[in-house]
Amino acid sequence: MGDMEEDLYKALIFGNQGINQGMILENIVAQMLRASEHELYFHEYMYQPEGNTVEKKYEIDFMTVKKRKICPIEVKSSNYTSHKSFDYLIKKYQFKMEDRYIIYMKDLKYEEGIMYIPVYMTMMV
Repeated sequence: MGDMEEDLYKALIFGNQGINQGMILENIVAQMLRASEHELYFHEYMYQPEGNTVEKKYEIDFMTVKKRKICPIEVKSSNYTSHKSFDYLIKKYQFKMEDRYIIYMKDLKYEEGIMYIPVYMTMMV
């Protein structure tokens, strides 16, 4: 077992996931989406938000296709109210999306064009 795997294993045993919690949740979601036969893509792009003088790098955890339209999926282990990646993606590319999803640890809800889905419902995407 390598150092990284050993550190992760120890963190899981002692309940000290910290930053690894997001990585673990993203892997769980990826497995559930693949089991539901979704083709998954990662997207990274540069964008200069209004009022900023520099372009910054943004990413979407997963992108999939439904009805020939893009469906971005963001996985949040905490701070689910911040979703700049979604907002900037729409502004930058100006294309229609079928659905936008945030998969997180809370209850099902639909708000401002985003479907918030509890992790255990990932297969419903």
